[in-house]
Amino acid sequence: MRALVTGAAGFLGSHLCDRLIKEGHSVVGMDNFITGSPDNIAHLAGNSKFLFIRHDVANFIFVPGKIDAVMHFASPASPNPTSPYGYTNLPIQTMKAGALGTHNTLGVARAHQARYLLASTSEIYGDPLEHPQKETYWGHVDPIGVRSMYDEAKRFAEALTMTYHHYHNINTSIVRIFNTYGTRMRLDDGRVVPNFIQQALRGEPLTVYGDGSQTRSFCYVDDLIEGIYRLLISNEHLPVNIGNPAEISILEFAETINRVVGNPAGIIKQPDLRLGDDPQRRRPDITRAKEVLDWEPKIALEVGLQRTIPYFREKLGAA
Repeated sequence: MRALVTGAAGFLGSHLCDRLIKEGHSVVGMDNFITGSPDNIAHLAGNSKFLFIRHDVANFIFVPGKIDAVMHFASPASPNPTSPYGYTNLPIQTMKAGALGTHNTLGVARAHQARYLLASTSEIYGDPLEHPQKETYWGHVDPIGVRSMYDEAKRFAEALTMTYHHYHNINTSIVRIFNTYGTRMRLDDGRVVPNFIQQALRGEPLTVYGDGSQTRSFCYVDDLIEGIYRLLISNEHLPVNIGNPAEISILEFAETINRVVGNPAGIIKQPDLRLGDDPQRRRPDITRAKEVLDWEPKIALEVGLQRTIPYFREKLGAA
């Protein structure tokens, strides 16, 4: 199989490229480096199974040669307004990636009659009124809120993907990705995992905003990529949640990182500076993933953190 992966230099996209190549497939990676990093794919330079094209998916896409699969992963994804890589600071680019990028990548899939996989997000559920979140839940989203450039871009992307499936008979699938962590996350993207790990490695107290009772469910990147790959080679067309259903409060998560790193500095609480509409609870219902993909996460949180922390330690040492 020869696959086009957009967002190939991003956190998830680069791991996906590695997995596809490991399985014997060829990859055409595409990225404009607005949030991705060349470092994430540097190890693929010179690999005969990897071709890189620097390109903005909001513009017409041309890829030489036959394409058997298209995987659209290009988009800013951090909600942190203090990060230059957060989607609130890249609002137009975020909406273009979700709308024009989805349209253009679906066009490639249609031209080649290729398998198409859209990277969607748990954010399409908004601040959920249902817990845990099933794929049948329609969501609780403000279409003009402070997060809408990301939430609505992804919701539109899902609608367009299903329209191409029904109207043009494209073989599509949609993965709704929940919080994921691992190597190749940007140190400066402002999300909770890199923020906490860096503070802990510096011996600083971890900063928790609000009372820390808000929850998340953290999935290690290898588990997530396994689920995505299984979805790619499946015949499932409806959205599938991929994430870890082990729910943990942000305060407990901070305590876990301090324990794994061995940081005695503790935790400090600050006034809640999170972006408006921030979900108070987040936990995937993965029943569909178990049934149609025979998938569930295998890697425990502390094990995944032990695999992730050395990467951050090395990056901090080089900074």
